[in-house]
Amino acid sequence: MELVFATNNTHKLTEVGAVLGPGYRLVTPRDCGVTEEIPETQPTIEGNALQKARYLYERTGRDCFADDTGLEVEALGGAPGVHSARYATDGHDFAANNRLLLKNLEGQANRRARFRTVIALIVRGEEHLFEGVVEGRIVEAPRGTEGFGYDPLFLPDGHDKTFAEMDAGEKNFVSHRGRAVRRLAEYLHSTNK
Repeated sequence: MELVFATNNTHKLTEVGAVLGPGYRLVTPRDCGVTEEIPETQPTIEGNALQKARYLYERTGRDCFADDTGLEVEALGGAPGVHSARYATDGHDFAANNRLLLKNLEGQANRRARFRTVIALIVRGEEHLFEGVVEGRIVEAPRGTEGFGYDPLFLPDGHDKTFAEMDAGEKNFVSHRGRAVRRLAEYLHSTNK
């Protein structure tokens, strides 16, 4: 089954493709001639995921899905949340986002956080949502070189490694995106028998 995935991020494509497994071919918006920035203007993670999926579906007419992820930090009232990718700048500057997060948590004893991913799937014209959440905390300094985004700062509950210290397989098993994609895969496998 071919699905358009609303990302040109190679890390995400690899992560999601590994979880979906064989039988699924992921196509990027660019592969379908959609080269413009896909809008993300909604006030919620669910809203952004749906907006991106609908945008792609309207332009390609193909089965597609989009995800949106937010890091929600307790001591910051749930921030950066829906603004996680653009926390420090207008672009996806992971290093600047991490620096700002650490600065905003200086002196905070409560470092509890959770990653939340919502996937919006449009298949045969029907919309479906899948959510994945992982609880953890923000470490005091970046650790590890794998992954992207806030991975060097996020330590999931029950683990002694940040996401950036885990290999891709280990992270996919634990992560918010991995959990959401597994729910997506379960749905796709059950409907495509």
